[in-house]
Amino acid sequence: MKTLSYQTFKFQTPPQNESAVTRKDDTAKTFSSQEPLTKPHKILIIIPAYNEEKNIGAVLENIQKKSPGFPILVINDGSSDNTEKVAQEHNADVISLPYNSGYGVALQTGFLYAVKNDFSIVVQMDSDGQHDPANIKDLLEEVQRDTCDVVIGSRFLSKDSYKSSLARHAGMLLFGGIASLLCGQKVTDPTSGFQALKGQAIQFAASDNYPPDYPDADFIILMNRCGFKVKEIPVTMHASPEKESMHHGHKTIYYVFKMFLSIFVTLLRKYPKR
Repeated sequence: MKTLSYQTFKFQTPPQNESAVTRKDDTAKTFSSQEPLTKPHKILIIIPAYNEEKNIGAVLENIQKKSPGFPILVINDGSSDNTEKVAQEHNADVISLPYNSGYGVALQTGFLYAVKNDFSIVVQMDSDGQHDPANIKDLLEEVQRDTCDVVIGSRFLSKDSYKSSLARHAGMLLFGGIASLLCGQKVTDPTSGFQALKGQAIQFAASDNYPPDYPDADFIILMNRCGFKVKEIPVTMHASPEKESMHHGHKTIYYVFKMFLSIFVTLLRKYPKR
């Protein structure tokens, strides 16, 4: 497939209409969860990838085998290896960022592309093989319901037990508990990158509200407070092969600090009365 120009999406934002979000008065608009999707649905799978030449090929093959027929966009986040080349060889479109910009920026690049090209549903998943493409159909089936804008695949709702480090599991419990309290619903997997979004939720993710570092519990809380309907469903997740978590080592402290700060700022924002 082809490599798409990063410059096309670098500074673009969604059109200024009722679905856009402005920071002029730090007020986020409320979004309707009842907006009908266009038919037939235009679906895009976006995959942020950083130095994943060893894994991205198998990931793309599994998607094409278990959930065929959907266009796939790989956002090559300034990789120094052959991630871009391998993705192209496996029939994915690629946007290559000029340098490593981080997970949130890479994801938002995909959402900007989706808005620009009128995709009505976006599925996001990781590039390391942790997410099972067989669950894509489950996410799509659920997100197409009128009562849902965002579907999150939770590893902890599945019958299969998922093993993680004690520190990582404690962090999930902590931020999952905070998100559950603030959203008024149970959030079991606040760090899951296996999600499906539709309609205005895609435009929202392409706006300035999207967290530039780690769109996790803070973004779930923000979407809930802006009127989106968020739901978790069980999915299968595998251990990440030959790769450390993005929150390992000293990054764990940074992540916890940034997440608390981001949640605090989210709570300080002004929201319109219903």
